[in-house]
Amino acid sequence: MRSVFRFSATFSLSLLALGQQSPAPTTPGQTPAATAPAAAASTTDHRISLDVVVTDKAGSAVSGLTQQDFTLLDDKQPRGITSFHATDGTSRATDPALQVIFVIDAVNTGVQSVSYGRMQLSRFLREDGGRLAVPTSLVIFTDKGTRIQPTPTRDGNELAESLDSNQSGLRVLNRSAGFYGAEETRGLSLNTIDQLARYEATQPGRKLVLWLSPGWALLTGPNVQLTPKSEQWLFHTIVALSRELRDAGITLYSIDPLGMNDAGGLRTFYYQSFVKGVTSPKKVENGDLALQVLAVQSGGRVLNSGNDIAREIAECLEDAKAFYTLSFDSPPADHPDEYHDLEVKVDKPGLKARTRTGYYAEPYASAGR
Repeated sequence: MRSVFRFSATFSLSLLALGQQSPAPTTPGQTPAATAPAAAASTTDHRISLDVVVTDKAGSAVSGLTQQDFTLLDDKQPRGITSFHATDGTSRATDPALQVIFVIDAVNTGVQSVSYGRMQLSRFLREDGGRLAVPTSLVIFTDKGTRIQPTPTRDGNELAESLDSNQSGLRVLNRSAGFYGAEETRGLSLNTIDQLARYEATQPGRKLVLWLSPGWALLTGPNVQLTPKSEQWLFHTIVALSRELRDAGITLYSIDPLGMNDAGGLRTFYYQSFVKGVTSPKKVENGDLALQVLAVQSGGRVLNSGNDIAREIAECLEDAKAFYTLSFDSPPADHPDEYHDLEVKVDKPGLKARTRTGYYAEPYASAGR
């Protein structure tokens, strides 16, 4: 078995907006600053790169399109495409690196569901004699920390054996109950996404991250009141994660191992109330940091109402068969962390484009924040 790279899921980070300080006791709606990803510094490079998947009415990835088939809208205004590259099965040998990363979430998922998700993933990895189309690695996320295999492989049997041998590591420890327990698991989860994005930013190419989890609690409701400090923390965390995922080339997918046991539950659809980009701290809510929301905003998918997890994994990996990478120069922002909606349209009937739903721009004159 290959060696693994470890990082702790309980490290401490600070936000520039809040300064370096010890976390104070929390109240409902307030998460300690120590669990927040560090805010990304602005850069003089205002070029935005997007990975775009185009599907037909059957949901199959479409190849063979040209730059002239695409229209890019930034805040509903057409934006010139500065570079364009198509990736499909015939061009893969000369394309930048592409990899798949599976995250086994044992923090937000019960023991039985973790076991079922692991079994389904193992089944998928062993299909076709264990021959994987794309280099793949595993991330095992537990209360004790997070462990990843740093060298992706096409050997699905090897990954399945590694997964099977880590059954004891998938045990879920007892956590605090109620709001504070949910707040704690969300902090661990956001730290893990932050660390994974930082690590993958040092690796070339595009990454499809399939997170097997029902997600963490939305922590949103009439009894949850956010303080101004909490609003600032949430907003800057959203901005930082948006940039980190884009810089790392990560498209995130949320796959719920609870399957039909979760179908019709509030969390299978309530996240949709938060997928629209947040424009300011005053408009932020805890639900804006849900796993499903981050997945949609990254250009990925949410699958949460089926028991055939192996099939859902295969559906997500259709996005690796054919996609388009295009870039554009963002306009100068009027203020730091200015949110811009993004939309890509395809000038062919019956086709739909899916990509990141927005980005945060900086003033051209900004030297850094």
